[in-house]
Amino acid sequence: MTAETAETALPPGPAELRRAMGLFASGVTVITGLDDGEPVGFACQAFASVSLEPPLILFCADHGGRTWPRIRRSGRFCVNVLAEDQTDLCGRFGSRTGRKFDGLDWEPSRWGAPMLPGVLLRVHAEVGDVHVAGDHDVVIGRVLEVEPGTERRPMVFFRGGFGIDGCREVDAPQAVPDPGLWAWADHWG
Repeated sequence: MTAETAETALPPGPAELRRAMGLFASGVTVITGLDDGEPVGFACQAFASVSLEPPLILFCADHGGRTWPRIRRSGRFCVNVLAEDQTDLCGRFGSRTGRKFDGLDWEPSRWGAPMLPGVLLRVHAEVGDVHVAGDHDVVIGRVLEVEPGTERRPMVFFRGGFGIDGCREVDAPQAVPDPGLWAWADHWG
C-alpha cells in the first residue's frame, strides 16, 4: 500500500467540496446596499469578523452574481444577520429572480444601505479591500456601526438545510440533501 503525495492527489471537485463544507454550520446574512437609489441585496453565509482594531468584517460574493457589483459601486452596505424564523427573507434574497424588496418593510440606514426588519444584528460598513479568490471576491468591510436587533435564535445553515437538528445524529447515516437547496445556495452572492 502506498500513500499519494500531495503533488499527485487531486483536489476535490465542486460537488464534493460543497458536501464537505455543508458539515460546517454557518449563520445566514443578507447583504444590502443602494445603487442609484434602488435597494439591492443577496443572501450570504460566508461572513465573519476579521479585526477588532480597526473594526473589520468580511463576506464573500460570487463573481457570477448581479448584486455584488451594484453594492460595490455604492461603496456602503449593511449586513443583516437573520433569525431562525426568517427563512422567507433568506428565500427572497437567495433567489436570482424577482424584485427582492417588493412588499418588504425596510428602511434606509443613516449610512444609506437598506435595513431589513426584525434581524438579530445589523453591521453597517463601507467597502474596503476586495480580494479575488477563485470564483468569489473576499470583501473586507470597514465597520461604521453595529446595531444589535432582536434577542432570538440565529438562522443556521447546515447539511444543505436550515437548523442544527442534524448535529444530534452525527453517527447516523446521512441523508442526501435536497439538491434544490444546494442549487439555491449556489446563487447566493
